[in-house]
Amino acid sequence: MALSKKQGIAIGVGVVAVAVVVGGIIAAVNLNGAAAADEATPAPTESNTATDEIQWFHTDVVPEAVAALEDSGFTPVQEGKLTVAVGAFVPPLSYQPDGTSAATDVAGTEPNIGSLIAEGLGLEYNPQVVAWADWPLGIQSGKYDLITSNVTVTEERKELYDFASYREDLLGFYVKSDSDIDSISEAADISGLKIIVGSGTNQEQVLLRWNEELEAAGEAPAELVYYDDTAAATLAIQSGRADATFGPNATAAWSARETGDTKLVGIVPGGWPDTAQIAAGTAKGNGLIEAVNIVLNKIIEDGTYTDLLEFWGLDSEAVTSSEINPPGLPKP
Repeated sequence: MALSKKQGIAIGVGVVAVAVVVGGIIAAVNLNGAAAADEATPAPTESNTATDEIQWFHTDVVPEAVAALEDSGFTPVQEGKLTVAVGAFVPPLSYQPDGTSAATDVAGTEPNIGSLIAEGLGLEYNPQVVAWADWPLGIQSGKYDLITSNVTVTEERKELYDFASYREDLLGFYVKSDSDIDSISEAADISGLKIIVGSGTNQEQVLLRWNEELEAAGEAPAELVYYDDTAAATLAIQSGRADATFGPNATAAWSARETGDTKLVGIVPGGWPDTAQIAAGTAKGNGLIEAVNIVLNKIIEDGTYTDLLEFWGLDSEAVTSSEINPPGLPKP
């Protein structure tokens, strides 16, 4: 079930900002051709391009999860509460809606996943806004019980944290909405193109490896273009100075949906050729993850999860079940 909360959404999110803000944590399932890409990006409509209402999706207490939590011996940071580390970056993942300042107002898929887990466990949702660089120590030290902030499962992280997956990890190629480019799915498709990408991200590594393939085959590599300023990057796409952007699909899909200025033409694994999952994370071996996994599978089963992702335009990233410590991206 869902309750509506009238709040203005501060959009204005450029197609490149998220490649820098949350880049380096993305992976995906490969889609071939424009048909699959078109299905993943909702066409702009009167109802979804001027969103002025945020929905918070809710669930009931899940008795099996409560029992698993009690049996685990896990003790929350604050009694009766689930302290969840969340980001406040960009929609649809997590952001501070215009006119708000409290951590409880931070909206998007990630905070709502955290609140659903808390509700399912019969605990009060206690969100804490955390910078990306600070969550690992915060989870390890016991400052936070859980993180739901677009964290990709990696084999290295699994040594220190337990994970329960809840979303596919995707990277998307986006072009100007009237571009003649209709599909990017392999190295040959980027030959000679100018592609905007975040420096030091997983997506940059994918393009560099594709360029190596092209050069080995005697083909022209893509030209990688870097912008620190979102507005400048957006202008580059719209003016034709760049052909495409490559970054986290979640935020780029939201921008495409809200503005209608760009379109999705391809999705590839962020850890190409490896794939991975986005997951809720907690300290290794503290007993919490089993109960979290039960709640996630419950909301997947009853449709609450589907409703949440559809509201934020991320249904293309849905999983059919939550796994505990699924295979992660390999160590460097």
